[in-house]
Amino acid sequence: MNLSHIIDIANDSGGTLYLMVVLLTLALTVIIERSRHLSSMLGNGERLIQVLRIKNEGERKKGVAAFVESSPKLPHLHLLDVAAGVAPEAQRDRDYMDGLLEEAVMHEVPRLDRSLWVLDTIITLAPLLGLFGTILGMFNAFSVLGDGQSAAMEITGGIAEALLATASGLVVAMVGLIFFNSLNTRIRRVVHQMETLKVMILNRPEAAQRLHLVQA
Repeated sequence: MNLSHIIDIANDSGGTLYLMVVLLTLALTVIIERSRHLSSMLGNGERLIQVLRIKNEGERKKGVAAFVESSPKLPHLHLLDVAAGVAPEAQRDRDYMDGLLEEAVMHEVPRLDRSLWVLDTIITLAPLLGLFGTILGMFNAFSVLGDGQSAAMEITGGIAEALLATASGLVVAMVGLIFFNSLNTRIRRVVHQMETLKVMILNRPEAAQRLHLVQA
């Protein structure tokens, strides 16, 4: 199967195979960008939690200050900002602090699954486009019915080529689905890290009272 034959098949599918290439490229772009971003976020979040577990206050201050400088957009730091902005007497009210920190977590969650709607759309759209391309290809295959003895062989070959559109759509959808579930798992892990951080702050009100010194 040479390049010209592949182009002929793509043309017979009504151009849907070209769209498959576009969808696959777009899906891979989202997958690579989100995977790198979430992996970095998970690693930094885990290191931040380990830093906050350090009992020595001086070392803990240096560790948090390093995170504020190197990863200012880390969503976990939003919880520290909230805790640091509350008056010391209000920090002793666990219910009040719990509400503020939960609000901070909810505010950050929509930013974590950014662009995943694109991947979700591709997973649904690719098989439908593949089916559409197969239908168009079969129309072309059956258009040779009046050619006599060679019609049967041409129809069989045309149907086989038309089914490539459906196969391509399924491949794109399967690749997208695997990474979509993987990315959602990473997002849940990031949210779990922020929930863990929230509980750590609630259980250590005396440390939360000194966070403004850490971030000053």
